[in-house]
Amino acid sequence: MYPAKHASGIKTKPTTPNGATRSLATILAIAAGAMMMNACSTFAPKSKSVAAPTVSQDAITEYMVGIGDQLSISVWRNPDLSVEIPVRPDGKVSVPLAGDMMAAGKTPMQLANDITGKLSNFLKGPQVTVIVTNPASSDFQRRVRITGAVDTPVSLPYREGMTVLDLVLLANGLNDFAAGQNATLYRKSAGKVTAYPVNLDHLLNKGKLETNYPLQPSDVLSVPERLF
Repeated sequence: MYPAKHASGIKTKPTTPNGATRSLATILAIAAGAMMMNACSTFAPKSKSVAAPTVSQDAITEYMVGIGDQLSISVWRNPDLSVEIPVRPDGKVSVPLAGDMMAAGKTPMQLANDITGKLSNFLKGPQVTVIVTNPASSDFQRRVRITGAVDTPVSLPYREGMTVLDLVLLANGLNDFAAGQNATLYRKSAGKVTAYPVNLDHLLNKGKLETNYPLQPSDVLSVPERLF
């Protein structure tokens, strides 16, 4: 084989040992890298974002019937159907004609509407009123709680304006084994429990208030221990 002769005035690019130009090798390397990055992003787990919790004024102001509460259920112009009864341990009450009705977790108005619906099968236009005469369960309903790796796990009466930081301070802070960055605020609303991530390390040590959420009755803050 004879060595190739270069035409006058024409420059050729240096070649790699395989005969490919360096620029082509560079392009292929970049393309391969891009494909790898794309593959990594495709298979990487996506974190689930949860919207910050908001305080429901209804949860603060409206009373929810609870187990042990004493109720006065009145049916207008039907004294035989009107009763004074406690809410049973299963959360239900027994109402004449209407039968067993779930009462716990409902407002008095919601319960009255449910009873009205049942009595409508027997009466024309029944008018039902429900009054809580002894709110025995109110102390437990209107509490906030902190559990786990804190100095003093505690259940406290809710006070309007309380925040996550208030609850941690009332528990005398985290203990030496706390994984504060992985704390969770649990909130029950409309029968559903939602978990909100809370970074107590940022809150307590760096003054970052992003997760210093306002509390509402029945909130539970859980602080896990570190995994060694």
